Amino acid sequence: MNADPQQTLRSLLVSERSSFLEEKNRLIAQAQEHHLNYKVSVLLPECSSAPSHLDEVLKSFSTFYLIKNLPLYELLGKEFLEAAVYQGSVYGLSYRSRIDEENCIALTANGRLSLSLDKDSYELLGVEGKPLRCTHRTSNRFVSVNLTDSSMAPGGRGYQRLLAGLTSCVQLRTDFLLSHHPGSGAALQSLLSRYDWSEHSPEVSSRSMTHLSCPTLLTSDLQTCDPHSFLEWLGAMDADVSCENLSSSFLSSLVCPEPMTAVSQLLSISISGLLLPQDIQRLIQELRCYLEQSRLASWVVLTVHGFIDSPVSWSDSEHHVLTGGENFYTLLLFHDHTYRLHMATRAPHTCPP
Repeated sequence: MNADPQQTLRSLLVSERSSFLEEKNRLIAQAQEHHLNYKVSVLLPECSSAPSHLDEVLKSFSTFYLIKNLPLYELLGKEFLEAAVYQGSVYGLSYRSRIDEENCIALTANGRLSLSLDKDSYELLGVEGKPLRCTHRTSNRFVSVNLTDSSMAPGGRGYQRLLAGLTSCVQLRTDFLLSHHPGSGAALQSLLSRYDWSEHSPEVSSRSMTHLSCPTLLTSDLQTCDPHSFLEWLGAMDADVSCENLSSSFLSSLVCPEPMTAVSQLLSISISGLLLPQDIQRLIQELRCYLEQSRLASWVVLTVHGFIDSPVSWSDSEHHVLTGGENFYTLLLFHDHTYRLHMATRAPHTCPP
């Protein structure tokens, strides 16, 4: 059955170029706005194994916790608010909750609690929210609460209303992923002591590829290929899908975008888990150092993937899967300290920063 053209959603791809040497470059702020990160993929040309310094950065990514059957009202506990939320040090996301079918919860370091709720849970909770923008596909409602607002201070009117809703009207429970800034783990111990939990380290994997064609990438000032074609090729590399095909091939028409060049080897590295923006920024800095020291590589690529089932994508904007769920950014770094940044999300979500 053909989709209604008026209901077929577009993807938004925002691209920009700048330099790390430019004082007004916004990369750090933009990376901070992408709160909940599931996977980071790195592609290194003319490299067979990860350099030791890069490997150390990957292994030093922050651990995270999986808390089983956590009541949502625990995130409103006074001790947890004061020790973690008000300090801007904690990130959390409901685990294995399908945003198309179930209630999904997110907590970000700016103190924002975001909930994608089914209609029944929303009405029982009794707090103000709004229908998802994709109302033709779901009856879910989106609720966003600023836990640092004065009205949400323990004992305040807004706080009491939300707490009463979560304890008496709709007792939401979920398996919950929780992570924190380095050095603030003690703030979570009281919460962890009351529930079944496990600690996890992000998983790192790598794969080497040889004798491939890749797009000719020179500098950020020279747009050598269409961004969509480049991202398609990059996705094929990450998924280990060959692009050594003829455009007329019956099995696959994926080809390397032109102009292209031959590389003797490519190293693909990925790390997955609940990844903090601060750790990703350290990785970006290490990739810059790698480029400065490398005699063969003139560029590297880093792609950061957000959780598909997160209720928020960029900043505090609503996110929903629908037919796609795009929620990522790709950073192409060059030897001369310039970069290209491609940020994507699924319309009609808020445009990336």
